[in-house]
Amino acid sequence: MCGFCGYINQAGIPKESIENMANKIKHRGPDDSGYFQNEDVSLGFRRLSIIDLAHGAQPMYGDNHSLALTFNGEIYNYKDLQQELINEGQTFKTDCDSEVLIRGYEAWGPKKLLSKLRGMFAFVIYDEKKHQVFGARDHFGIKPLYYYDDGTNFMWGSEIKAFLGNPNFKREFNEDLLAVHLSFEFIPSKETMFKNVYKVMPGQYFIYKDGNVTTDTYYKYNYDHIDNSQTIDGNAKQIEKLVDDSVKAHMIADVPVGSFLSSGVDSSYVFNEAAKLQPIHSFSLGFNDSKFSELAWSTKFAKEIKQENTPITMTGDDYFDFLPTMMYYMDEPLSNPSAPQLFYLSQGARKDVPVTLSGEGADEFFGGYNTYLEAFTFERYQKWVPQFVRSGLGNIAAKFPRFHGRRFLIRGAEPLWRRYYRVNYVFDEVDRAKVLKNPKLNRDTAEYSKHIFDEVQGKDEVTQEQYFDINTWLPFDILHKADRMSMANSLEVRTPLVDKVVAKFAATMPTKTRITFKDGKPVTKASFRKAAASQVPEVVADKEKLGFPSPIAQWINDPKYHERIVEAFHSDIAQRFFNVDQLDYILEQHANGKSSMQKIFTIYTFILWYGVYFPENTNMHYDQKVVLTPNDR
Repeated sequence: MCGFCGYINQAGIPKESIENMANKIKHRGPDDSGYFQNEDVSLGFRRLSIIDLAHGAQPMYGDNHSLALTFNGEIYNYKDLQQELINEGQTFKTDCDSEVLIRGYEAWGPKKLLSKLRGMFAFVIYDEKKHQVFGARDHFGIKPLYYYDDGTNFMWGSEIKAFLGNPNFKREFNEDLLAVHLSFEFIPSKETMFKNVYKVMPGQYFIYKDGNVTTDTYYKYNYDHIDNSQTIDGNAKQIEKLVDDSVKAHMIADVPVGSFLSSGVDSSYVFNEAAKLQPIHSFSLGFNDSKFSELAWSTKFAKEIKQENTPITMTGDDYFDFLPTMMYYMDEPLSNPSAPQLFYLSQGARKDVPVTLSGEGADEFFGGYNTYLEAFTFERYQKWVPQFVRSGLGNIAAKFPRFHGRRFLIRGAEPLWRRYYRVNYVFDEVDRAKVLKNPKLNRDTAEYSKHIFDEVQGKDEVTQEQYFDINTWLPFDILHKADRMSMANSLEVRTPLVDKVVAKFAATMPTKTRITFKDGKPVTKASFRKAAASQVPEVVADKEKLGFPSPIAQWINDPKYHERIVEAFHSDIAQRFFNVDQLDYILEQHANGKSSMQKIFTIYTFILWYGVYFPENTNMHYDQKVVLTPNDR
């Protein structure tokens, strides 16, 4: 696991800028550094040694130094690809997965190479003969890759903060996306909260040549081959084989591998499969308040299968003191309240291992979120009640004060792309109109993401919702926080359930084998749970999803932390972007049990983020409260 950066050379950029950029992401690779510069480009690299410790230095070069590679991630099928390339006449100098990318690019070209890879990766290859830069990101966005393009300057990196080391990077807040952030808690597109900074999207690559950047897609998850003849029993047996195979592939390393462990079925299943291969140290996080702590479950399970477990406990002070630091390492504002837990879990795990497994992805691919269940209700409503009647009832309900069923009637008149839970995950359009100081910033965020639903038009609602989550929630929230919070601690996190082989099968599963009903009660992740139940205790396989809970809602009302939020809500940052009286109202409503904790947390973390990345624009210098992790100091 590593971090890299680079730029197209421009007059006036000091030669040492590439080293300054790489040092901004030193936490991603504290073990080694490497640089390449010529008249075209400058490349920087920071290494965390995982495979072929003695020979994996980067940049790595092709024959005659005509190609230069910087790479972050792991290619799990690199041994097979290595042999395939040897059979085609390629010669290898190392036994690391990085060289497979160089030799594969030489032998097969960019698209064919990408079609063969199984892993998590982001990499850039500078091709001196073609005077071009080629960069690619893995199928689901496990590893990050950004580029900055202002029409004159072009640079790229594993994290946006790397650009801060380049004097030609103009740091500007992308205010037009504030409403989108308030709706989703992330930006569900290639755009970012920095002007002219873009994500390379999952399953895409870019080529920079002759002053122009072009992007293309090499992989797109789809539901074009659903097999309605499949059964839960058959799917479960197939999932057993796939998880077994994927965990084996994800265990390849020349260093110790550990595992995160909560009380949920996903991490328990992954941990159990890994423990069959070798002794494995697990790490769990909890709180002193047992209502929110999973430590009793995870410790007991690890003991049952005779594996080591380290419990890590987090306090309210840990949580709130860390938030400015979290905003720095996130790059962009992300208000997922479980992120601080993931940071402290990673920090604890890194004391013992440099690599851990984790259970992300099962909910998205196999239908695990309870929010998918409402699709069945709305589909029945749409089937039996004509559209003109639903529209009329929705219009009438919208004119009345709150009553039981009002929200259902309003939403039942809307198409899925506007109604889906994730589209207004935090603030809806009416709420945003109240909190945003500049009404011109409010926008139709459902329209912003509608094109994703259009790609699966005609599929049932559960399938459409999963597709939306796989293309937004998974890469831009779940995997984003997993990468940033772990790599801030120089820890590599691997996700065996976010894997192209696992996903290929999941895409063939009909809805009836993803979600079913037993004794009138819904069962999410039905096939996955049945597969897990054959390997782990039934009480674990059937356990209700908790979603990494925390006492944050209670802590917000604690005077010690409440005062911090009130201070932020009355800061010059808040007064610039928000109607402060509405922020006070949301806090008051939360104290009375009538408002969402997520609304408060989203506004609060945005204010912290802005104060960290734009301290020159505010009196609230939250950057002064950022505590860098040891490898960045």
